[in-house]
Amino acid sequence: MLKKIMKGGHKKPSKSDSTDPSLYGFGPPGSRNPGSGPAPNVTVNHASRAGPLASGANPGAPAIPPPMGSVEPLPLFRDVAVSERQNLFLRKLQVCCFQFDFSDTLKSVREKEIKRQTLLDLVDFIQSGSGKITEMCQEEMIKMVGINIFRCLPPAPHENTGQEATDPEEEEPYLEPSWPHLQLVYELLLRYVVSSDTDTKVAKRYIDHSFVLKLLDLFDSEDPREREYLKTILHRIYGKFMVHRPFIRKAINNIFYRFIYETERHSGIGELLEILGSIINGFALPMKEEHKLFLVRALIPLHKPKPIAMYHQQLSYCITQFVEKDYKLADTVIRGLLKYWPLTNCQKEVLFLGELEEVLEATQSAEFQRCMVPLFRTIARCLNSSHFQVAERALFLWNNEHIVSLIAQNRQVVLPIIFEALERNISSHWNQAVHGLTVNVRKMFMEMDAELFEECQRQFAEKEARARDVEEQREMTWKKLADVAAQRGGDDMVTV
Repeated sequence: MLKKIMKGGHKKPSKSDSTDPSLYGFGPPGSRNPGSGPAPNVTVNHASRAGPLASGANPGAPAIPPPMGSVEPLPLFRDVAVSERQNLFLRKLQVCCFQFDFSDTLKSVREKEIKRQTLLDLVDFIQSGSGKITEMCQEEMIKMVGINIFRCLPPAPHENTGQEATDPEEEEPYLEPSWPHLQLVYELLLRYVVSSDTDTKVAKRYIDHSFVLKLLDLFDSEDPREREYLKTILHRIYGKFMVHRPFIRKAINNIFYRFIYETERHSGIGELLEILGSIINGFALPMKEEHKLFLVRALIPLHKPKPIAMYHQQLSYCITQFVEKDYKLADTVIRGLLKYWPLTNCQKEVLFLGELEEVLEATQSAEFQRCMVPLFRTIARCLNSSHFQVAERALFLWNNEHIVSLIAQNRQVVLPIIFEALERNISSHWNQAVHGLTVNVRKMFMEMDAELFEECQRQFAEKEARARDVEEQREMTWKKLADVAAQRGGDDMVTV
């Protein structure tokens, strides 16, 4: 019995095995030389299906053509009969699986151009919708896409040299040298996803969770052109494949968590937030608890990392979308901003004040009242900032009519908190623009409620008088101590 089993294990490959895609660079990586032919050294594992013929494809569909030993030009789709186009499609995919070295611009120039023209023809074929491609062709096309785009990204400059990481805004982005081919592969994938001929029930077998995860990994690419394509493609996948939506949101969450709490370095946070801005805009009401948790656990903590300037515009849009969708979230958002409010980074403070204005513009009176005390304590500190841009940006809040109306309704609480800051600016702030704006705000409060203003002025004068008395008492106490020490014969004592 054992001998029979051993013999069965070394069976010769049958003729039908010649259609195994792994023989032609479409299956698991083998011993091929990546420089000489299709090199699927990075493949997408589709655990949700079996081989191409076991997935419900038409048995009469064209078999995968034999492997090509070199890159040779193929006829255009428009130059062959309709019945031959599926076979030609598979042959063109084989050409596009060849990998080339773009570090040497003079190497394989002819072959690179053949691949580029082949990719262009594939894009035109999918975009024109002149022929619906078979399920087998779809699978092989997604494998070809994976072979080309899924790769190890080059390390960041500071990782290469071991030097201390510099500000990401100051680094020159790395531009992918193989972009002439990569761009067309991304364009092909995009055209396939948005095509009305693409059946999501079939396509989701190939564009599965594994494929989506690898797409998300590529968002860390330093090349902004690649991130722009990835953003568009992932957004289209999210829109078309409803089954993937919860998974995509969770995967983006995980990228944010790692960025916030571990690395603080990622090139694609802005693009991911752009996608989320559109997703949040489409949330149904009442909002799910899952979405509120996403706001509290991921979006608000994104204010913590130092390189926030790189993605703050997109983050601010997402935050504002939440408040506009559900005004009851305003208190949560404002308290979250105050939690991560910068203490020593003035440029970051300016960004926070701009975002705060947008959030307050969508805030209702009840939510404003819940957070106005800690909010205006922070604003009062900003008013007295020696950095004129911070003080100026804080004073600009009074140019917003909605915010002024909220302040007017709650002036009994707000004015006593900020009155001292206004008075100190008028008496001692070095910047003339800040001084002028402060005078205008002070005048606004005076006109708003003269009685309250006079009361605050009286309390401020009393506080200042008490402070002067305390200071005088302190100086007198020190003088007495110095006199006592002098009387005790302090020849060795040094007085200052």
